[in-house]
Amino acid sequence: MSIFSGIWVPLITPFADGEVDHAALRALVRRYADAGIAGLVALGTTGEPAALDAAEQDAVLATILDEVQAHGAARGVDAQAQALPVLVGVSGNHTASMKERIEQLNALPIAGVLIAAPYYIRPSQAGIVGHFMALADASDKPVVLYDIPYRTGVRLELETLLTLAAHRRIQAVKDCAGSLDTTLALIRDGRLQVLTGEDITMFNTLCLGGSGAIAASAHLRPERFVALYHALSAGRLDEGRRVFHELAPLIQALFVEPNPAPVKALLAAQGLIRDELRMPMTRAGDALVARLRALEGLDRSGAHAVASSV
Repeated sequence: MSIFSGIWVPLITPFADGEVDHAALRALVRRYADAGIAGLVALGTTGEPAALDAAEQDAVLATILDEVQAHGAARGVDAQAQALPVLVGVSGNHTASMKERIEQLNALPIAGVLIAAPYYIRPSQAGIVGHFMALADASDKPVVLYDIPYRTGVRLELETLLTLAAHRRIQAVKDCAGSLDTTLALIRDGRLQVLTGEDITMFNTLCLGGSGAIAASAHLRPERFVALYHALSAGRLDEGRRVFHELAPLIQALFVEPNPAPVKALLAAQGLIRDELRMPMTRAGDALVARLRALEGLDRSGAHAVASSV
């Protein structure tokens, strides 16, 4: 059975004074591993990889993999086992360069690669098939397709997705296309694990039989997102509905402004990271930060407010 199920967190890249904050990154890895998430995504969109140079990307990935191994060892996980799966984002629109990157990643203990359609150039569906097939051929690890047309400018049509599902390395899809028909067709086909990448559709996708979610909002309250997954996968619909309704206001607020600015603002309010992004990304606005703090019950210092017993 594919490992691509459950709640995956697409890690932010914390910065401090303009540099990658590796200590904060390690702490985040431990936080989410302890919360019971199914896996991590390194260098996904939420991690601002476009703002990292090649050396920084490699260093971020190395830190995540090292901390995952250390966390597993501390809990008695065999060194040869995958303590917590790590999926790595690989983006671009030059097939040959992306093949080189994937071949570099083959040597690392990763769970797979997450690949979006070539952005900006808007190739034909035949070109998309050829692109993904070439990359899957180059990979020794599983491939997760990333269908996010509002970022790439081109969507993966259902026929294309079903064609790609025939490749033995292509095992899952991060579904951000916003098409219920496509989502349902892929779930019914059964060859690809369907992970929603639109956090607000998580409940719907899981109830339809989807495998899980790659959810930026699970940076906050990760245990509750894990509880949501377990409730719905076990058929406890009433419990799952209660948890989702509890999480929905937070999910909605976290996408009022471009991701990952709201996520970073709230993590910073909790004292976990600095509230820093790299241009052209900017920090979340004051009004949204106040709204996020209120949703999480944070006082001005960032500590969780204590309700009065009076």
